[in-house]
Amino acid sequence: MSPEYPFDEAATARVVIDDTSTVVGWNEGARALLGWAPAEVVGRPAGELLAEGALPAAAAPRWDGTLALRHRDGRSVRVWLLAHHRPPRDGAPATWLVVAPLPRAGARSPDDTLATAALTQSPCAVAVYDERLRLVRINDAMAEVIGLPEERVRGLRASEIGGRPQSAELEEHMLRVLADGRARDVEIHTRTGGEERAHAWLARFAPVTDASGRVRGVCLAAHDFTENHLARERLQLVNEASVRIGSTLDVTRTAQELAQVCVPALADFVSVDLLDPREEADPRARLAAPLGLRRAAHHSVDPVGSIAVAEPGEVQEYPAGSPQADSLTAGRTVVVSGEGLDAWLTRDAPRGERVREFGVHATMSVPVKARGVTLGVAVFTRYRRPDPFTPDDVLLAEEITARAAVCIDNARRYSRERDTALALQRSLLPRSLPDTLAVDAASRYLPAARTGVGGDWFDVIPLSGMRVAMVVGDVVGQGIQASATMGRLRTAVRTLADIDLAPDELLTHLDDLVVRLSEEAGGEGNPGEVGASCLYAVYDPVSRRCTLARAGHPPPVLLRPDGEPRRVELPAGPVLGVGGLPFESAELELAEGSVLAFYTDGLIESGERDADTGLRMLNKALAAYSESLDETCDRVLHALLPQGGASDDVALLLARTRGLPSSQVATWDIPADPALVAPIRRQVVEQLGRWGLSEHSFTAELVVSELVTNAIRYGAKPIRLRLIHDATTLICEVSDTSHTAPHLRRAKTFDEGGRGLLLVAQLTQRWGSRHNAEGKTIWAELGLLEDD
Repeated sequence: MSPEYPFDEAATARVVIDDTSTVVGWNEGARALLGWAPAEVVGRPAGELLAEGALPAAAAPRWDGTLALRHRDGRSVRVWLLAHHRPPRDGAPATWLVVAPLPRAGARSPDDTLATAALTQSPCAVAVYDERLRLVRINDAMAEVIGLPEERVRGLRASEIGGRPQSAELEEHMLRVLADGRARDVEIHTRTGGEERAHAWLARFAPVTDASGRVRGVCLAAHDFTENHLARERLQLVNEASVRIGSTLDVTRTAQELAQVCVPALADFVSVDLLDPREEADPRARLAAPLGLRRAAHHSVDPVGSIAVAEPGEVQEYPAGSPQADSLTAGRTVVVSGEGLDAWLTRDAPRGERVREFGVHATMSVPVKARGVTLGVAVFTRYRRPDPFTPDDVLLAEEITARAAVCIDNARRYSRERDTALALQRSLLPRSLPDTLAVDAASRYLPAARTGVGGDWFDVIPLSGMRVAMVVGDVVGQGIQASATMGRLRTAVRTLADIDLAPDELLTHLDDLVVRLSEEAGGEGNPGEVGASCLYAVYDPVSRRCTLARAGHPPPVLLRPDGEPRRVELPAGPVLGVGGLPFESAELELAEGSVLAFYTDGLIESGERDADTGLRMLNKALAAYSESLDETCDRVLHALLPQGGASDDVALLLARTRGLPSSQVATWDIPADPALVAPIRRQVVEQLGRWGLSEHSFTAELVVSELVTNAIRYGAKPIRLRLIHDATTLICEVSDTSHTAPHLRRAKTFDEGGRGLLLVAQLTQRWGSRHNAEGKTIWAELGLLEDD
């Protein structure tokens, strides 16, 4: 707590007047000066105390001058007055504090110790106060700071001379010096005299003692270090800009950071307007007014009632003569105030009205340029701060804007690359999933929100025999290269799936491809860095079995119709691109209606949680499964991804299994005797009759005859025939234990054979062969729907 010293209220006449010119305060000094008791004047108009003239209309926060006042005994007294306007504070209304030093308060003898302590010729501003904090002496430098001569303020307290909250702080420091006799160094920021610009002062409060060592007063020595302080603030602002601007690769966010850093440190309002990217593309092209600029961001000291005329995203045209256009066409900073500002605003009525409403008096337009390309303009505006922009302010604004310009340019380059990569990525992903008999499927793909587009992909591939392949993968890296690699891998998977490779064999071939891509991506003897993870599954609706293999990819989650979601245990397998290591597959038997969830690691992993936590969240979201796979996809993404988007790409594929009823499948074991082909044909015709497909008997009989004959002639026992059908397709399959692949060839005129597979190809929609551990299967599909 500050020590208490009795202030001599009779040493200074103090009057408080409210904004209605009514006297609300009257001290003993005022009574000694004019003879009126407080009860006689408080509540009455201050103008009644004038002997002549009227109260001055003071527009500035401080006023001083000499007035003729009316004494209680009727005579006129001419008194020099100093008045300070005190704004509303802590709920109290605004008032004027009027003070006048009384002659006896400044009396001093020539040999007074306090008087001789002041060094009148010192370049440092010096003031000496007595034990009651009344001013005794100031030197010329301090008189210049105060803006009043010594004879006018002698006898007044610091709070009466300054009239600001900082003046009361000065008295607190002086009271402490008087109490303990110890000097203090204090940094003070305040306006001096009639100036509107704040100064920074280093003030030293030292005790003044007499010959006996008794503290008789306080000597205040102040040094103006405003320029050093401003230089330090500018450096601090540049450092702050380096940290805060460019935190993301987002153009709008970067522009907003530029505006926020500079308010209120440099301006009261900052706007950032950017050119259309097509106009900034050629650095050699000279810009010419009028210019269309899109508002990227703005920021104001006013939380509401912003001075902004344009909203973010809005395009406005700036004609020649506007600070924005002049700055961009000239390629340099343009500072406009006074008449120059008025000349432009007369041609822009809405903006002129807003400027007059807020009292804008100075603007500074700085081109946003990076790597020789003009990106836009940053406009700094002052209306609350009274001081104009200085050359140092220009240098500071240019330095900060230049740093922000590089970040904006980086963000734009990144955005263009990201848009290109995303367009490529989406073009390489399936636009829609095929409608298959084996599964119902739904999918989602979301690019990373704050990083480059990765190479996540998924696919559903129809296979022979009503089977379906499901694949999900993730290419290492980001950007266009990752998207292009993803496209090559997806194409390779489709090609390998067409020849009906088992999942583990398919991954082995895919691994070889990634190894070759890595070698191609390398240079100068250094290997490339192409890598990927992949999960491949094949589901057969006839046997209701699913075969899966993975290459460093997260295993799927299985939700059985009557169970809880659980992770499918699969051999991990190496990441694609390692080369030389085997892959293993696993087989599951799935009940009809089971749901398999395939996903990439961006769904379950993030900086806020680990993969195990993400997997538990995925299981919980799948446990609330509904009949709609699309709704389930949306629920999973909403539960696992943050509001602002994922930090990595996310691919999600949900597949609900179907089963083919046994009534739609017929199987025969075929003896290896060509003479028994005719009875087999009759059995096929009878089966088609039971299925209601007799109109397709002729074609089916020919196809079965050719395939069975071919297997008996060139295959190995045992031989099996299987017919499968749904509403649109009839599939004929002949299996044997030979691994010899059939080949389609054109028979010559005099050949007795060689026309069988050619005939099959002509009569069916498509045909092919697939191999397994027991041998091979030749299959053919017949369409059951009549052509329009």
